[in-house]
Amino acid sequence: MSNTYQIYLISDSTGETLDRVFLAIKAQFKNIKYEVNSYFFTRTENQIIKILEHAKNQKKSIILYTIVDGSLSKFLADKSDEKKIPCFGVLGNLILSFSKLLNQQASHVPSGQHVLNDEYYERIEAIQFTMNHDDGNLINEIDKADLILLGVSRTSKTPTSIYLANRGFKTSNIPLVNKNSIPEILKKNPKLSCVIGLTTEAERLADIRKNRMNTLKEIEKTDYTNIETIKEEVEEAKKIFKKYNWPTIDVTRKSVEETAASIIKIHEIYKNNDK
Repeated sequence: MSNTYQIYLISDSTGETLDRVFLAIKAQFKNIKYEVNSYFFTRTENQIIKILEHAKNQKKSIILYTIVDGSLSKFLADKSDEKKIPCFGVLGNLILSFSKLLNQQASHVPSGQHVLNDEYYERIEAIQFTMNHDDGNLINEIDKADLILLGVSRTSKTPTSIYLANRGFKTSNIPLVNKNSIPEILKKNPKLSCVIGLTTEAERLADIRKNRMNTLKEIEKTDYTNIETIKEEVEEAKKIFKKYNWPTIDVTRKSVEETAASIIKIHEIYKNNDK
């Protein structure tokens, strides 16, 4: 008998919520073997019937779904129960509970989170801003940034910036080559925006840079991967952050998501202190 679980992700929209939920679930179980079967924009009973026909012929099928239409959601749950396939709704009970608390009916419109409203366009604007202000570009516009990230090379500035942009934060990131890397406007006004320094352990940084050089097929030894030089870089960066009283985050063992969460928290404190 196969030990591989067949995970069915069924959504009436893009499936973004389901992807994130399953990512969180599987992180809790180290020894799970699985295959994901994704069915997005599922909005009819016929679509569900076809999916369940496929699922019942598989061993160890599990269904996770986000369907906001109450009757369609019930149809899926009932049919899954008939076929004895474990089936779990991700949003159903939450929407019902919020409906009671807010004393209003939910719209039950699929893809409601993707509506083209002001918030959506602000997020797109943040992404465009962040792409244009990556790696020290357009320094003269950093006063327009919600967040400014500083750090030596390979401290995850760019991926963190992009993640934050998707959360709606206009983010500028600046590589710290030396103390002259800091723009004069920032030296004169260290609280110009919410500035955060990213740092990491030198040994870990050396490994990352060596891997980067190998990927680029650069074999010449340079100060870029020299551990002693890197230690000096990291210490100099810490001194700069301390000098200007900028909060720092050690990204050594943090994912981009974890780093971004810490940054957002710092930004909230910054905004409250700025009022």
